[in-house]
Amino acid sequence: MFRGVRGATTVSVNSEAEILAATEELLAKVIEANQIQPESVASVLISTTEDIDAAFPARALRKFAGWTYVPVMCMREIPVPGSLKMCVRIMMHVNTSVSQEEIKHVYLGNAVVLRPDLGGNPA
Repeated sequence: MFRGVRGATTVSVNSEAEILAATEELLAKVIEANQIQPESVASVLISTTEDIDAAFPARALRKFAGWTYVPVMCMREIPVPGSLKMCVRIMMHVNTSVSQEEIKHVYLGNAVVLRPDLGGNPA
């Protein structure tokens, strides 16, 4: 069964180094918390708010061994008035036997406000 694994983080500066570091940290925590192997991943979508444009955050995934052939795409979030700024979000489509309730979604930095109903962050 395929499940969506969500995560989000924020950056304080629109710089290549910060975007890639924050995205790498987020991906590492999502992968670790859910014990995800690259061969079980169908695709990864990564979005940013419109104030982030100094780098493609998808490049961070290529730093992980074994993730070379996992399809990944970047896109822009809808600029809803009053929404969280400087935010990177991920949606990973994973083939797993884990139930929907057991999936561990990860929210870091100021992005913790996006889904407080999911409780604390793993890892």
